[in-house]
Amino acid sequence: MANLPSRLHHTAYVTKDMEATRHFYEDVLGLPLIATWCESDELFGKERTYCHCFFGIGDGGALAFFQFADKEDEKLFVPDMPQTPFVHLALNVDAEFQQAVEQRIKDNNLEATYVLEHGYCRSVYVVDPNGMTVEFTMDDPRAPAGDAERKAKAHDELKRWLAGDHTSNNTFREDAVEAAVGGTGSEFAV
Repeated sequence: MANLPSRLHHTAYVTKDMEATRHFYEDVLGLPLIATWCESDELFGKERTYCHCFFGIGDGGALAFFQFADKEDEKLFVPDMPQTPFVHLALNVDAEFQQAVEQRIKDNNLEATYVLEHGYCRSVYVVDPNGMTVEFTMDDPRAPAGDAERKAKAHDELKRWLAGDHTSNNTFREDAVEAAVGGTGSEFAV
């Protein structure tokens, strides 16, 4: 088998307002602007002029956004973001970053869309100026210990679910509920 990709190089989205996008990702969330490419290319039968900005993440990858100079290109290539929490970008963070981003969201008079305790991770969600939901996920420190077992069972669990057995297999969430009821104050309790 060929090697897997080593990391996410970048994601690509489009924006109608690059400065609002820059402010949100750099000033509010703390992701540095690491490159701005101003380009023109023959694309889809026409010369297209655009700006392509990259915001760095810790593994060397980036979140990238395009803004088109021509409003007609914008209409053609800038789709509306679906208004659903199930279409989102998730970034892995540590506890310090997650706490800092929650505070930065508050300091900028924004609201976290919601916080969700999955059990195996805690997630903070916020919507960017383009309508995209961004998730900041902190893994439960116990989660990596079960990675090999989850990988070994992944196909069987999918087959079970697709066959109609929708029983939860998230024992982390069950543990979190028990911890909350037991009063241990676990940071992963729901």
